[in-house]
Order: sequence, then structure tokens, then C-alpha cells
Amino acid sequence: MLEGLEPVRRRPGMYIGGTDEKAMHHLFAEVLDNAMDEAVEGHASRIEVDLAADGTLTVTDNGRGIPVDPHPKFKKKSALEVIMTTLHAGGKFDSKVYATSGGLHGVGVSVANALSETLDVEVARGQKLYRQSYTRGVPDGPIKNLGAIKNRRGTKISFKPDPKIFGKGAAFKPSRLFRMSRSKAYLFRGVEIRWSCAKALLGNDAETPETAVLHFPGGLKDFLATRIEGLTTVTNDVFAGRIEKAQGHGSVEWAIAG
Repeated sequence: MLEGLEPVRRRPGMYIGGTDEKAMHHLFAEVLDNAMDEAVEGHASRIEVDLAADGTLTVTDNGRGIPVDPHPKFKKKSALEVIMTTLHAGGKFDSKVYATSGGLHGVGVSVANALSETLDVEVARGQKLYRQSYTRGVPDGPIKNLGAIKNRRGTKISFKPDPKIFGKGAAFKPSRLFRMSRSKAYLFRGVEIRWSCAKALLGNDAETPETAVLHFPGGLKDFLATRIEGLTTVTNDVFAGRIEKAQGHGSVEWAIAG
């Protein structure tokens, strides 16, 4: 039996499909999914994605914040530390424990932590600010209570991919991150994603903006409109709809133009 996040570092391909550029960017998808869950359920109104000049990627939401109380099963650890360092510890497995998703079925955010050179998480919850830092998935120390804070709530995660896993010079690509953010905004209509990237990282990339607000109330309908813009269509209107599964936990959305 491998302890904690050791199996992730030993066999990353089992968790993110490899160690190439696509797999590395999957770390962003998992962290973003955590924030998206909060927004989709109505607990957060916006998500901020920021790529700094040093390559650090930060995802911030104004949701409820990952719980910081002692975990029910691990009394000596905070729920935050358990979620960040234990596979399958997220709230998606049992909504009665904590209504906080750990990414992909409770796996994602801990995998992102394991495969990051450094990761810092800040939680603003109950008018208090908490912080914990990790190096390659291992806590640098216990969770810190930084004291009272007003007009802020939610979770902020900053991380850099580990060159020991992804190779020397491993770095996120602004264009790819932007496309992924925009796709999420289309798929989860109404969610607002605020994008920002250090100008120095854009170089000659004219298609990726330095800042942008990604907000598409029409969802796939808005996406289709951009794809057919300027084309001659049989009908003037886009046929679009959405059906929610009766018991929840799923929906179907479509948009068609001829």
C-alpha cells in the first residue's frame, strides 16, 4: 500500500493520463472544476484565473471556502489538509460530510497538489482567513489562522507544475489556459470567469487577451453563434434547449442551426 499522494507521483499517468503538456494542463482543469462546482450550485458568483509572470497559476472563487474544521475521520487534521493530501477525500463521495468537491469525484485537487512543485491555498470562511502551503503534495506546516477578514470569502489556490514530473522548463501556456477557461464558461452558462495573464508571457500571441471577462448566459447557444458568425444559414434563429434530469445529477443541453 502506498501512503498519501505517493502513488500519484509514482504513476501520474494513472491519474492525469501522462506527463505531457496536455496532462500538465489537466491540473488546471481539476482546480478550476472545484471553483466551478461552487458557482454552478449558486454559492459563488465569479471565478478569477490569473497566470503570473513567474508561471504561478491562481484560481480564486468567492464561494463558501473549503472547510477548515477538524475532519470527522482525521481529528488531528483540518478538512482542508485532508482534501488536499488524500485521494477520494472530497465531498462528492458523501454530501453529508462536506459539500465541498475535491475535483474529479474527490480526486482532482489532491492530484493537482501532488504534481505541483509548490501549492498555496487560502480560505476565507466565517470572516477569518486561513492559509496552508505544500511542496510536492506535502504540507510545509499546519494550517494557519491569519485572523479576521471582512468582505472576502471563498478559496484561492496558487500552484506551479513540478518539473520533476513534467520535465525541465515545464510551464503553463496562456493560450491553452484561456481556451480551457472559455470552454468552461460556455458549458456552464451564466458563470463568470475573469481571466488575466502577465503581458510578458503572451509574446507574439495576438489571440490570447491580457484580461477578459468570460460570461455567456446563453451557454451553447452563444458558442454556436460565434461559430456560424458571418455564414449564411437556413434559419435566422438558433434552436436551443436544456433538460434537467428529474432527480438532478445531470442535464442535456443542445444548440442547432442549419
